[in-house]
Amino acid sequence: MTQTLDHQEGRIPAGPVPPLPRELAIMMRPELPGLTDEIIAEIRRHIPEYAGPIDSPYGQVLRASVERQLSVFVDRVEGGAAGRAASADEDACRRLGELEAREGRSMECLQAAFRISGQTAWRRIMKVAPKHEVSPAVMARLADAVFDHMDRLAALALDGYVQAKRSPAAVTEERRRRLLRLLLDRPPASPAAIRELASAAGWTVPQEVVLVAIQPRGRCVRGALDGDVLTDLDDPAPHLLFPGPVTPGRLAMLRAAIPEHRAAVGLPVVPSRASDSLRWARQALALAARDVLTAGPLVQCEEHLSTLWLLSDVQLLDQLARRQLAPFNGLTPAQADRLTETLREWLVTRGTAAEIAERLHVHPQTVRYRMRQLERILGDRLRDPDSRFGIEVVLRAMRYRRHPAE
Repeated sequence: MTQTLDHQEGRIPAGPVPPLPRELAIMMRPELPGLTDEIIAEIRRHIPEYAGPIDSPYGQVLRASVERQLSVFVDRVEGGAAGRAASADEDACRRLGELEAREGRSMECLQAAFRISGQTAWRRIMKVAPKHEVSPAVMARLADAVFDHMDRLAALALDGYVQAKRSPAAVTEERRRRLLRLLLDRPPASPAAIRELASAAGWTVPQEVVLVAIQPRGRCVRGALDGDVLTDLDDPAPHLLFPGPVTPGRLAMLRAAIPEHRAAVGLPVVPSRASDSLRWARQALALAARDVLTAGPLVQCEEHLSTLWLLSDVQLLDQLARRQLAPFNGLTPAQADRLTETLREWLVTRGTAAEIAERLHVHPQTVRYRMRQLERILGDRLRDPDSRFGIEVVLRAMRYRRHPAE
């Protein structure tokens, strides 16, 4: 197409956009597959909420939506979308907004996705149009059409979002979110206040609850959650609560609901101590992120109680270490490391020189020599139970901080 596209004009049947030459559709249609990939890549790069695997259910919805809206725009330029098709297009946009509301995201994410889509599409048009000698006048009208189309899609999605937020299900969800925050209040809210809000939210207050901390920006598949789960996924440190205890079924639910990111399961507590369960879960999540805890995507506090306790106050641990290990201050760091490693093995195993040597991969005579040094340095402290306990606590905690727990 070498002639300028300035005379033969088709009319977009929906949306307040200026008429455009139908030949533009011929220019744009071959670009749609590559443009779809580019738009999706840009959305996922700039909006973390959409950065999950593209083959996930939501990733598939994202791709289908982009493909659909690009195709609809080109059809309108060509004059091929009207009536029932336009109505179906509007319904699809509203459903996007409804989905955002059900997923608990703010509308800002979807609005940003529309802006990115329009900007990316226009960059592609600016690259391709000169090859077809599109006139400046047509380019100006095309720019208006592209951005008016995106504004219209965003408005339809916002309408669906607002309607979903006004639904009875959305009201109940908001009450449950408020209930979760009330349960986590410190000092604890009164039992009467909790019962009143729980009744309004259609939730039965259980004997015990378990809190789960979720990695920030982790994706949650809400449809996989049990109906009695309370969630606050908009919090910068997202979390959820389910009535205890921690059963295999609950763990399977969590794995299905949080398939791509790490989460930590707290301990069962009475509802008035819910904040403790969340505090332990968040501590476990932080330790797992530093590889202090060796765990898969689902960390269970139940399996790491000693480590959580020993590392619950790092500053206090440092103070204790300075006092308990003061006799080693005159040694070089290498000497102190060798002796404290041997001392830790002896305190933990109370094994023979040969057994400790095997664990440390040294000669038994080396262990005997180090033990004589320890007796000289520590003296009566090795025979005092309280002193031995304090030293062992420090050495265990220091090992947990340096190496993943075994």
